Amino acid sequence: MKFTNQDYCHRPEFRGVLKMMLSNIAVPLSFFILSLLPSLVVAQNSWRQVTVPSVREAAASFATPPSEYGAIHWAIWGGQQTRERIVADIEQIYANGGRVYMINNSRGLLPKYFTPEYLVLVKLVMQECKKRGMKVWIEGDAGYPDGFAGGMISRDYPNLGMQGIVADARYTVAGGQTLKIPLPPETLGILVNQRMSARGSVAAPQSEVIPLPSDGQFQWTAPNQGMWEVNFVRHVFRSSPTRYVNREDGTNAKDSRYSLIDYLNPDATRTYLKIIFETYEKLVGDEFGKTILGFRGDEPDYTGFMPWTPKLPETFQKEKGYDLKPYIAQFFAGELTPEAKRAKADYWDVWSSMFRDNFFKPMEDWCAVRKMEYMAHLNHEELMINLTRGEDLIRNEGSFFRDLRYVGVPGIDNLSQIKPGIIADFPKLASSAAHLFGRPQIWTEQGGSVGPSGKFVTDYQFVRGINYMNIRGLNTAPSVDANPATTGWYVSRASYLLAIGRPAAQVALYHPTDSEWLGDQEADSVTVKLTTQLLEQQIDFDYIDYDSFTQVCTLEKGGIKNLSGQIYRAIIIPTSTVIQKKMLELLRAFAAAGGKVVFVGRTPTMVVDRTFLNPEAAPDLSFATLESTPAITPRVVSALPKPDVELDATCASVKYIHRSLKDGDIYFFFNESDQTQSRTATLTGKGQTQVWDAISGKIEPLKGTRSGKETVSLPLVLAPYESRFIVIGPTR
Repeated sequence: MKFTNQDYCHRPEFRGVLKMMLSNIAVPLSFFILSLLPSLVVAQNSWRQVTVPSVREAAASFATPPSEYGAIHWAIWGGQQTRERIVADIEQIYANGGRVYMINNSRGLLPKYFTPEYLVLVKLVMQECKKRGMKVWIEGDAGYPDGFAGGMISRDYPNLGMQGIVADARYTVAGGQTLKIPLPPETLGILVNQRMSARGSVAAPQSEVIPLPSDGQFQWTAPNQGMWEVNFVRHVFRSSPTRYVNREDGTNAKDSRYSLIDYLNPDATRTYLKIIFETYEKLVGDEFGKTILGFRGDEPDYTGFMPWTPKLPETFQKEKGYDLKPYIAQFFAGELTPEAKRAKADYWDVWSSMFRDNFFKPMEDWCAVRKMEYMAHLNHEELMINLTRGEDLIRNEGSFFRDLRYVGVPGIDNLSQIKPGIIADFPKLASSAAHLFGRPQIWTEQGGSVGPSGKFVTDYQFVRGINYMNIRGLNTAPSVDANPATTGWYVSRASYLLAIGRPAAQVALYHPTDSEWLGDQEADSVTVKLTTQLLEQQIDFDYIDYDSFTQVCTLEKGGIKNLSGQIYRAIIIPTSTVIQKKMLELLRAFAAAGGKVVFVGRTPTMVVDRTFLNPEAAPDLSFATLESTPAITPRVVSALPKPDVELDATCASVKYIHRSLKDGDIYFFFNESDQTQSRTATLTGKGQTQVWDAISGKIEPLKGTRSGKETVSLPLVLAPYESRFIVIGPTR
């Protein structure tokens, strides 16, 4: 990305500096320009990588942040779209401080998706945004989830469609009768069990797996009493439901009529990229990485069945060292044996890795080569595991952190879950993923709207680490009730401050995905509980999972260092069933180097290595602090590092997030209650303390502060639902 001196001269802060330079002939002009340009170049080029500017450099871009960090207008393209409407919207968005336009195809889109007329409008958006220095994100598909290519997969590439494992061929056999049929196509296993209506109050006998016949002819005689059910478990072409904006039947139905690709097959992903992304590249590829920042993905998942792809058995054998097929039918038993549960965990481990490597990674790689990013959120971020429901994130997508490992801009979706009085801490998942993997921006599909109620939604997510917001209403004119420009500029400035610097949380909270694969719902409920308690006690943290801890992070200087350069000094492991051997070894090394390891709640009863199938006994955890109560107790708090924020009295409604600059610190506070909160806060940092007002863009010193050794104490008075940026560092 290139910027000329003329580009800088159009920025307000540069014009002011230029005027001062010309009036001061004692300062050599060329020297002054050269000393100023690096900070502006850093600000303009930093959105794809973690950068740590100085306080002065941050201040130079605060009032008018680079467009890449700006508030996003979520352009819902439903119904008829016209050139006049689009241009008018872009003009209003720009006037309101919005700097990013996201194309989002919606119900009844006209002109229809991928027609020549539609592509003309996409190019128009790029051209109009380029004129104003605005940026563009493009929704990859014509609805959601991503991967059905506006119906083109079903129409043109059915062999690359999604596949699943199902028990869809069922036969009822009376006691003493014989079932003799040709083996149904693609059968992987056969499971028989007695029907509930035939048992009465008698306990069900264990389901039985019947060997596959070698000659393709199935014959089985039922025991003499009762009614029996024979289930043929097969792999079939089956898709998660999709919602296509231009359905042939004219409805807004969400069903499997338009198949998704086989996410576990890299050939399918390459085909999807070719027919969708490469079409956009031919249209507007000269602005990739310039005006166009990337493509947005939405909820790729498996709903209603277990994933299958032809290479799954081969991959499983290679990864786990045993044959998966004898266990597949057991996964459909009413109650799984302990061995079947462990084999199923191995299956989840393998397919979720294939999902990451064969879909998410190629999508990001394609974008990254073109200096763009792939932005995506998953399905059910707010519901990790719930065995009483038909779907959740673990069952639909396997592993949150594994899926987002290579996503350039990780995100979440707020489906109206966030409002005063409701606890909804799931945005911490996406911000943790970004911090772990060195991604500066974290996106939310619904980041709020103009007006006070919308600002609550925005700040609630800001303080949990989200910093890239879809905002509704940026294309509207000011009214008596709200001024969209106030929202647009506030969100753009706040997003910028929360994307620069380095995340500073010192505590990692282990996310027990591996225990959840074993069906441990308590592991999730305790993790959710600890999340809330940590935030309410002003103990900032990031989640960390097995892959991140053992494959991404490194042990350095007595800490756990992630790809953002952030260092965790403590790790909390919540209630769990299992711990993996490599993680156990690294935890011991971390503790030996001075790190704090704290187990909270039920400790693991098994240790696994390559496979879950043959676990070892419960581990020796004498190297760690053990708290049997599943809560953040005083004993747990005392084992953690000294916090970077301390209040003189407890206040659960005040939340904060902290980022470190080259020579200073950014703190963002939010009062989530409808009551004024007044506390004395002691913050880590040294130097001058300032309030950076993201609404006005002004920077002013904070009065009443008192400096200590590496700390500053200050009055923290927050009105109901008020937020505030406090920056500590050298005098500008």
